[in-house]
Amino acid sequence: QVQLVESGGGLVQAGGSLRLSCAASGRTFSTWAMGWFRQAPGKEREFVAAINWNGGSTYYADAVKGRFTISRDNAKNAVYLQMNSLKPEDTAVYVCAGRLLTYTTHASDYNYWGQGTQVTVSS
Repeated sequence: QVQLVESGGGLVQAGGSLRLSCAASGRTFSTWAMGWFRQAPGKEREFVAAINWNGGSTYYADAVKGRFTISRDNAKNAVYLQMNSLKPEDTAVYVCAGRLLTYTTHASDYNYWGQGTQVTVSS
């Protein structure tokens, strides 16, 4: 079974940093595009960042551009989200997702999902 498991969430003060990890299983991981999404209470799930199959192309939501960095290590079947200069509005459950072919900002296009990891940023 394909599985995605996130880790690295926690509580930080505004301006702090966290590094989220997503461990993936499956023989085809190296061919997947991967993305990070987040959802806060009372809000719709929103796109955060995505990366293509070999890490050569990335895309970020305007809200996180310049602060967050997505990366991957196919040898480790892992995807990461480095989050710097965190703001209270970044508080959410962060979830990684995978799909075949190119990356996309649309959650409905992703085929595989993790359970998420909570990120809380205090002011």
